[in-house]
Order: sequence, then structure tokens, then C-alpha cells
Amino acid sequence: MLADTGVTIRQADADDAVNGVRPRWVALPETVEEISAVLRACTEQDLAAVPAGGGTKLHWGAPPERCDVLIDLCCMNSLIEHAAGDLVVRAQAGLTMDALAAALAEQGQELALDPPFREHTTVGGTLATATAGPRAFRYGTARDLLIGITVVLPDGTIARSGGRVVKNVAGYDLGKLFTGSQGTLGVIAEATFRLHPLPAERRWLVATTPPADDVLLRLAASQAEPSAVEIDCPDGKEATIAVLVEGSAAEQRALALREVLGEGTVMAEAPEWWGLILRDDVLLEARFPPARAAGALAAAGEAGFAFRGSAAAGRAYLELWGEVSEEELAAAVTRLRGRIETLGGRLNVLATPYEGVDRWGQVSGLPLMRRVKERFDPGRRMSPGRFLGGI
Repeated sequence: MLADTGVTIRQADADDAVNGVRPRWVALPETVEEISAVLRACTEQDLAAVPAGGGTKLHWGAPPERCDVLIDLCCMNSLIEHAAGDLVVRAQAGLTMDALAAALAEQGQELALDPPFREHTTVGGTLATATAGPRAFRYGTARDLLIGITVVLPDGTIARSGGRVVKNVAGYDLGKLFTGSQGTLGVIAEATFRLHPLPAERRWLVATTPPADDVLLRLAASQAEPSAVEIDCPDGKEATIAVLVEGSAAEQRALALREVLGEGTVMAEAPEWWGLILRDDVLLEARFPPARAAGALAAAGEAGFAFRGSAAAGRAYLELWGEVSEEELAAAVTRLRGRIETLGGRLNVLATPYEGVDRWGQVSGLPLMRRVKERFDPGRRMSPGRFLGGI
């Protein structure tokens, strides 16, 4: 029984629902070993479990086929080790990204990830959903900065891969598998990341200008070395471009980028929309070749979606402003997916209240992903049905 594990267990309430599916219990483990005990009990009783961090993205993905136990990692919120000399940090999965950033900043360092929500986003949730922010253009995504991971498999086995120092990448594939898996392979308990020094300066070049592909590519390839090139287009018409420059002589480099862009204001603070997801009742993610960014932007606007994201990296979040029926949304997604695929890209529906919307489209790697799921979770007890193809 769950009560025999020694882990704090409470009855679930409506606020614990996972995309509308309410669990029976909530487990609050405080150690890796306690996560293991909970999952062993779930295996013995054939209970389905869903891990949760800050709860900011529990409505992303499909509703689980069943959810008996929500494994809430809020109590696993410690920064375990910060080896400042090695530019490495190890943290528990429930630590919030803003708390981690504050602790690292005291030593003049940072984890160069930009979570799309200001509060409550956790280390584990950032990995499980593979969310990427503006500076992924320069520094890479969570998967790129992850150098070690501790996970608990569905049968309770504790597995570790990677290493404490940057040079040791043994077992890194386990980190790659779990990043973006949406809790379907096990529970992420701890993570080790490569850090960067805090930049001496930051400047944003902000302009309202037609987002021509050649301009975006010239900005991205500039010797001024921008850290991010973002576009915000809330209405499908007028787009704002913001370019981030970090490090020494940031002001001068931003001015050099203004020559490329042809206009713009250099600012010491980011635009208020920078890197954020403002509304995600309906949320899509578009991937496309950077050289086709203008086409992706136009397609999103014609379909009635706001566009915000890293055009120079070929990735954007599409938000829907206004009410829409299930039939209307399904049709809009189908049309937009066709347009994005024609550009050589891909469209995923991260969040929607409607079951009749095709979230993923055709996925060529689905058979392989199903084999991985079978290998790690043959009993289908970890977030069953949450991921693409009903994984």
C-alpha cells in the first residue's frame, strides 16, 4: 500500500487534475529513495503515476488514460551542489528555475535557459517538457546543457547517467531520452547542468519592421554574435523584432546590428513579452527552417494565431487569442500544419481543451518511440497516453 512506503500521501483534489483527469492520491516524496518506494508500490498495485513539478504545464499533452497517483516533487527543491570552478550545478527536480537562477547569480553564473513562465517552473518540468527559450539560439536547449541525470524507472529502479564534470558524458543518452518525454518513461529526480558566467552587459535591439528572411539570416550570422533573435506578432500583421546581445561591448555590438536591421532602439531591458508564453489554453509549437521564417509567420497570422519565438532558430510558439469551437480549431490546425510542412517544418499542438484536435500529425519516428516506451514501461503505468501516438 502507498501508506506503507513512509512517504507523505494525501487525497487529491480538483487542483491536482492532469489535463482534466483527477488522481486519487498525491504523493510528496522528499528523496530519490522515496520516489522509488512510491513507484514500487504503484507496480505492486498496478497504479498509474504522473510526475508533477510546479504544475505550470500539467494541461499540456493529452489527458492520461488513467492517473491514480500524482507524484508531486515540490519537496525535492534543493540545490545539491554548485561547483562554481567547474561551471557545474546539480539540483533536485522540484527546485524552481527562478530560485536556481538566484542562487547561481550570487556566484556570477547562470543556467542559460529561459523558461516561458516567470514563476513555479521547475528543473524537472523544464526537462520533461523540453521547453526552450530565446537564448537556445546561442547556448542550446535543456538537452544540450544537461550533463547528468538521476531518474527513477517505473519499477522503482534508480538509474544515473552522465557525470559531474563537463568532460564526462558517459550515459548522456539517458538524459536525451528523458528530456521531452513528458513523464512517460519514469521520474526525473535530479539533474546536472553545464553553466555559463553571467554576461557583463546585455542590450536588446528592438524594432518594428517587416520580418524578411534575408534580414533575419543576416542578423543571425552577424559578427556581433547575437544570443537571440526573437519575433513577436500578436495580430498577424505588425511584427516586433528583438535581438539580444550579451557580453563585452554589448552597446556597440547592438548598434552594429541596427545597421543590419536598418532601424531600431537599443534598450537595457528586455521587451515585456520577451521569452514568455502569455496564454496557453490553446498553444502550438512550430518548427521550420530559419530561412522560411517569414512564411511561417505569415501562415500563423492567416490562421488566426499570435506568433512569438526564435525565428532565427526556426522555432515559435503560437497562441490563440479569442474563443474557437473544436471544429474550427481542428480545421485551423490541419490547414496550418499543411502550410508549415510545405515550408519543410512541423507543427505540434502542445495544449488544447479539445480531444478532436490532431496534436501531432504524422510522426516518422513513432515506431521507435513505442519500442522505447515498451522497454522502459511495459506495464504502461507512467503517464499513459500523455505523449504522441498515445505513448
